[in-house]
Amino acid sequence: MQVHLSDWLVKHELVHRSLGFDCRGIEILQIKSEDWDSIAVISYVYGYNYLRSQCAYDVGIFS
Repeated sequence: MQVHLSDWLVKHELVHRSLGFDCRGIEILQIKSEDWDSIAVISYVYGYNYLRSQCAYDVGIFS
């Protein structure tokens, strides 16, 4: 994709939160776990290969 992924997600009305960029310029996004699969599939269909991206999964535990 030629534009930042966050801009593309906004254009397609996909809920997320941009957390800025890491030291290498890779965009960091916060996506709810229940939305991850749909965003990944839709992004892939439109040409974005999320498997090539740096990914992390953070599980928040609330008491």
